[in-house]
Amino acid sequence: MPLDEDVVAAIYRDHGTALRRFVLSCTPDAHLAEDVVQETILRVWQHAPQITGSLRSYLFRTARNVIIDNYRKAQRRPAEAAERDMADPEEATERVDELLNRVLMEEALLRLSTEHREVLVALHYERFTVTEAALRLNIPSGTVKSRAFYAVRALRTILDEMGVQR
Repeated sequence: MPLDEDVVAAIYRDHGTALRRFVLSCTPDAHLAEDVVQETILRVWQHAPQITGSLRSYLFRTARNVIIDNYRKAQRRPAEAAERDMADPEEATERVDELLNRVLMEEALLRLSTEHREVLVALHYERFTVTEAALRLNIPSGTVKSRAFYAVRALRTILDEMGVQR
C-alpha cells in the first residue's frame, strides 16, 4: 500500500499535539515519545479503512499499544531496560491505561454542552454536593440534579460513539 502523505500529514496535524502530550505523560523521553507518535500515526493510517468510531480514541488506544509493545521489547533487553529505568510491567500498563482514560474522558466532556459539563465537573471532579454546586453555578438544586442526569446520559452516548468500552 503506497503511503498517502497527505492523509498522514492531516492525521499528524489534527491529532499530533494531543497524541504527543499523552505519550509524554507516559514516558519522559522526548525522542521515544516522537517515535511512538510516528509509529501510532502510521499504524492508524494502515488500518484506516477498518476504523469505526472516533479516530482520536483509536489513535490513543494505538499509542497505548505501541508504548506497551516498546516496554515489552525493552524487557527482553535487560541492559536497556535498566538504563531507561522502566517500572513494573503491570504498573506501567495501569499508568498508561489511567492516562488514556483521562484523555478520553476529557475529550468526551468537551463534547458536552457547557451547562452539562459544568454540573458534572462540580459534582464529580470538584466533589461538591448538589447544594454546593447549585450555589457555585447560581442555579436551583433541582436544575443541578436534572442537568446531572441528562449529562451522564449524554456522556454515555458520547463515550459509546468514541468506541470506549465500559
